[in-house]
Amino acid sequence: MRLSHINIVARDVERLAEFYRQVFGCRDLRASRTLSGAAMDRGMGLSRVQIRSVWLSMPGCDEVFLELFQFASPGDRTGDHANTPGYAHMAFDVSDLVATCDAILRAGGFALGEVTNLGTDENPSLAVYMRDPEGSISSSLRNTSRESLRLRGAPARRQFF
Repeated sequence: MRLSHINIVARDVERLAEFYRQVFGCRDLRASRTLSGAAMDRGMGLSRVQIRSVWLSMPGCDEVFLELFQFASPGDRTGDHANTPGYAHMAFDVSDLVATCDAILRAGGFALGEVTNLGTDENPSLAVYMRDPEGSISSSLRNTSRESLRLRGAPARRQFF
């Protein structure tokens, strides 16, 4: 058994795909396509399903991909906090956490919290929860480079609001 893909349902699939391309370097794995028909209806337990589907590579991972869906008739989503039950976040290890946070903000994402060192001074682990432009997924970003902490003046907390 192995993980195949992670799916995010988007309001604007092209905008969300561009966000993941710009910020995390994801690449298209195939041309986007529309999924519909009786098999999709049966499989999803919905009627008259019509989905725009985009498949993107995941950085540093050849076996798992990011699948973005945009339903022609989307449902409502409840819960807008990191502790809402259900799917929580994708975690990306990045070489420059502050630059990545800035890139997320420039690309239309937003922050849930602040950059915080969840490790120790000897073994730092910087993390922050951010959302993509859809607001539908939080990403936990980590940087465990001690050198990066030293060069950045060891920011224990940086707010991105």
